[in-house]
Amino acid sequence: MGARIPLVIVAAALLLTGCHPAGSRVAAPFVQVPLAGAGFPPPPEIAKAQLAKLKVEWGRNWETYKREEFGRTWSDETDAVGGRNGCDTRDDVLRRDLGELREGDRNPCVVLSGVLHDPYTGKELPYTYRRASQIQTDHVVALGAAWRAGAYGWTPQRRLEYANDLDVLLAVDKQTNQDKGSRTADKWKPQRREYWCEYGRRYTGIKAKYGLSVTPPEKLALEELPAACPQ
Repeated sequence: MGARIPLVIVAAALLLTGCHPAGSRVAAPFVQVPLAGAGFPPPPEIAKAQLAKLKVEWGRNWETYKREEFGRTWSDETDAVGGRNGCDTRDDVLRRDLGELREGDRNPCVVLSGVLHDPYTGKELPYTYRRASQIQTDHVVALGAAWRAGAYGWTPQRRLEYANDLDVLLAVDKQTNQDKGSRTADKWKPQRREYWCEYGRRYTGIKAKYGLSVTPPEKLALEELPAACPQ
């Protein structure tokens, strides 16, 4: 019997050649990337100009919407903001939105603890890794609303990109997110009036970024939200 090769040497050789044993999975390395798009959310005047250019029409194909059309799980395999950095999309949202943040030593993608100052309600919500939390990830323009506004005609990859774009997402209070559902800006606004300005800017910026239409009542509501912005 030949001499045994130490496992350390075998592992090193595999890393150098880019090979790995059958059935195993090599995690993508963590890559530091921006967690928000440049110039997002747009300032009030730019949001106003973007809103004026959006197509105005009533929603379509609402009866064909299915959550699975946007992908079944969070995915890092997109070119959206935060994509291809080796981290789960939800972890990226937590890393961006939580205060008093404590990340993992071995895996900086993992958020061990933090506190969310919920933009929608003003609540302070603690977060601890692997414990039940009152924090959920909200699509500011909900997936169902995006579908009705044009996403029904996108490719599956484009919808996956939208669902994982950090510009579209916010960490928020769980119950408030559930109450919001897929309602549009004319049917739902954050409880905190202090957030109306940024909510309108984010909402409009998302619509413009993805070429989504607005309904007449939705456009009217988005025209009124900037009134909450500081002068």
